[in-house]
Amino acid sequence: MFRTPSRTHLAAAFVVVAVLIVAFGASSAFAGSSRTDFRFSADQISGAPTGAVALAGSGVFDSTGTFAQGGGTFQCTQIIGQGPLTGCQAGQGVRWHTATALASTAFRCSTDALKTATADPGTAVFRGAFFRTGDGNTPSFTANTIVADHDIAPDVTGLQNVWIQGVGCASASVHTGG
Repeated sequence: MFRTPSRTHLAAAFVVVAVLIVAFGASSAFAGSSRTDFRFSADQISGAPTGAVALAGSGVFDSTGTFAQGGGTFQCTQIIGQGPLTGCQAGQGVRWHTATALASTAFRCSTDALKTATADPGTAVFRGAFFRTGDGNTPSFTANTIVADHDIAPDVTGLQNVWIQGVGCASASVHTGG
């Protein structure tokens, strides 16, 4: 014998269907997400006339250049005499974090040709905020930064996959994705 569902059963069925639609919609949106995680360590970023920096960290970025969140450690290993980190002395530096995501940035490692790095699933492009001891929450320096899981400067000998504006490039241990 067939019974007509009660209003309570119809309302419950409607709620279940709505929850399933939202859940499947959210999971498909997440599956299409352009966010990628990254981890890296670079001991000697250099190439500009003076200075070098050690930089390590991790975070997540959007491959379209609309989102970047990360942080880690940094230390000037040689005195920086040009660019946004001018005045950073050897041994100075404590931490860094992303200030803003960038869709792209022009860069050069040393005296090589000017190139452009663009955010993609293997390339984080962001403006970094760099802090020295005693600066609290006020950045000592801000500079454009690139972290990639591939060579960003094939015209330069060796692997170059990390760059800091005014400092140069380095071969780094970089991992992106899961």
